[in-house]
Amino acid sequence: MTKEFRLTGRHVLAIAVSAFGVIIAVNVVLAWQAVSTFPGLEVRNSYVASQTFDAERDAQEALGWQVTPEYGEGQLSLIIRDASGLPAPVAELSAVVGRTTHVRDDRTPDFAYRGGIYTAPMTLDPGAWLIHLQAKAADGTPFRQRLDLYIRG
Repeated sequence: MTKEFRLTGRHVLAIAVSAFGVIIAVNVVLAWQAVSTFPGLEVRNSYVASQTFDAERDAQEALGWQVTPEYGEGQLSLIIRDASGLPAPVAELSAVVGRTTHVRDDRTPDFAYRGGIYTAPMTLDPGAWLIHLQAKAADGTPFRQRLDLYIRG
């Protein structure tokens, strides 16, 4: 003797609560992942940063520097040229290399200057990388640039 199944209001309620529970749980997990891996703010106070932005940008553009990142054989290279195409007179140089979506892979390479090119030994996995470059010209002018680097697999 088989018992006949009847869909009741309680069954429908249980199905609806379960479906929405799964949707809410997935949204909470995805939102937590997004917030926990976000690198954060570029500046602490955008209003204060905006007060000197134009003057700093103009001074940086007057340098005429062009930066080209290259990667190969375990070496990250930064080629920094002045407006004449010659090696730029860089007094200080630092960079943070990381992924565009999280700070977990951020690294600060130790660059060495060889033949007009700044190089650092570094192993980068395939994919998109972001370089936050900070330098200072011989005359003290700060130079900041974000560079995109894509490593093919």
